[in-house]
This record gives sequence, structure tokens and C-alpha cells, in this order.
Amino acid sequence: MLEPAADLYSEPPARAVLLGVCGTVHEWAVRDEFLADNSSAGTDVELGDLRSHGALLDAADADRYVTALALLTWQDDAHFCARDGAPTTITSGGWMRVCTACGREEYPRTDPAIICLVHDGADRVLLARQANWPARNFSTLAGFVEAGESLESCVAREVAEEVGLVVSDVVYVGSQPWPFPRSLMLGFHATADPREELVFMDGEIGEALWCTRAEVREALAVGDWTSSADAHVLLPGAVSIARRMLEAWARAGD
Repeated sequence: MLEPAADLYSEPPARAVLLGVCGTVHEWAVRDEFLADNSSAGTDVELGDLRSHGALLDAADADRYVTALALLTWQDDAHFCARDGAPTTITSGGWMRVCTACGREEYPRTDPAIICLVHDGADRVLLARQANWPARNFSTLAGFVEAGESLESCVAREVAEEVGLVVSDVVYVGSQPWPFPRSLMLGFHATADPREELVFMDGEIGEALWCTRAEVREALAVGDWTSSADAHVLLPGAVSIARRMLEAWARAGD
């Protein structure tokens, strides 16, 4: 919910985070539980997350949202010093916490993750569904970067662990803030041989299939995961870098 702060509070709550200054207006973010205790916030507000409401936001508001969620999630987890366990206090508009015992400064962390569009170098792309996803929801492969690992090595490892394929020609294509809870999603393309057997080695993937460019275009035209259309494959919504990569790959065949 985006509302003028002055309509809700006379001053920012203790756990509010500063998103920036637009002209002369200071923009702050708070968790939605703060609104429940403020009668002036109204009772007809519809709350939602990035997946359900992200497509309704313009670029500026989407930036505000992901920054707010990343900062507030970090604040939830950083109440105590990582060095000595003493309580920390919020400072710098929510962008830093300071240990009350040793003075250690702690800052928001960002967890790098890769997302990879695996294709055959021609007309087919690999789509996969996590085991706990609805039966028709497919996307590209993704995973977190481990300590001491390059991004390219992460792509190769994640694809091997999730579907048992060996990839080559790993190419970076773009990035996206991904506040689930505080990640930076780094997008790649990579090539694999569709003749290789798909093996779901780590149990995360429940189903994977190779689709032609025509099939991907058809799935994109249907809509996204929220669609009720009678389609075997549904793809992520516009808020996801996965969809943008699939759309670009589908156009490349024109």
C-alpha cells in the first residue's frame, strides 16, 4: 500500500526504513501490521505481495517495493549482533544497525542467486517445475550462489543438481532485485544437449520438459501462472525476470 506518511503517522515508527527523498518528500516504509493499529489507515485496503500485485506497479513503485521488503526483512533478522549477541539499534534511516555492546556496524545483506534459461542452441528450451508447485506452473532453473563460487560455476552446478544436464556457453543476460527475501537474481543463458537424460538429483524439481519456440510462444500468449486457461504449461508473470528471458528467447526466432 502506498499512502502519504503524514496521513498515518506524525513521525516515522521506530522500525520504519527510509526509501529516499522525492523532491521535498521523505518516503518511508513500514510493515503492514503497523497499519492495523492506526484507525486513519482505513479498513478497505487490499494487501498483496509482489507476485500477486507486482504487475500493477510502475517501475518507480516496483523499485520502492523491493527496496522496502529487502530492508524490512533484514531488520526482522538483525536484532542482535553477529559478533557478541548483544542487541543492536537502528540508525541511518534503517540502513544500518549498531551493536550496543561493541559498536559493530551491520548493514543489509544481499544474497546472489542465478536464474538460467537452458536451451539447445536451436529451437528448444528447458522448462521445469518445482516439486511443490501446482501441476502446470513451469519456469526456468534457479538457485543460490554458494560461498567461493563464481556465477558461471553456480549455473553449471545448479543445472547439474536440478536436472542432471551439463551446460556450456554460459552467457550473462541481465539482473533483477528479488526480495524473497533479499536476493539479487542474475540471469543467464546456457546450452545443453536435449538428448541427455533428465535426472532430478536433488529432489527440488518435480518435472521438466523441452519445449519448442512455438510452444513457448503459445504458453506466453495464454497468460501466466494465474491463468485459468486449459493449457499444459503456464509461465511466470511479468514481474519475473524468467518471463522476460523467455519472451526475448521466443522473439529471437522471428
